[in-house]
Amino acid sequence: MKARSSYRKLEDVVGCKWSVSVLLAVEKGINRPGALERHIEGISTKVLSERLRKLTAYGLMHKETFPEVPPRTEYSLTKSGKKLIKIIQQIQDLDVELNGTDGKSAHKDTGI
Repeated sequence: MKARSSYRKLEDVVGCKWSVSVLLAVEKGINRPGALERHIEGISTKVLSERLRKLTAYGLMHKETFPEVPPRTEYSLTKSGKKLIKIIQQIQDLDVELNGTDGKSAHKDTGI
């Protein structure tokens, strides 16, 4: 089976509102799974776990697990993840410009 191209992976991330919401939340400093689940309205534990796995596998996020009891896991953006955030924010700015909105209603699905 042929590996997915980088473009297809990027398309998978940008085309998924949950992936964008997770990336934007981590960029804001919300970096633990429980906090992400509470912050992102409507996301289920299963979907969040799947998105975190995928974003980490795609090289957009880094997962760090601390050897504590109970174990603590934190996520951070990689260099590529930070670049993607800038692009997402430019797309959101363009959306606001094209729709002539103040930006508050344009971003309700992405949690910002």
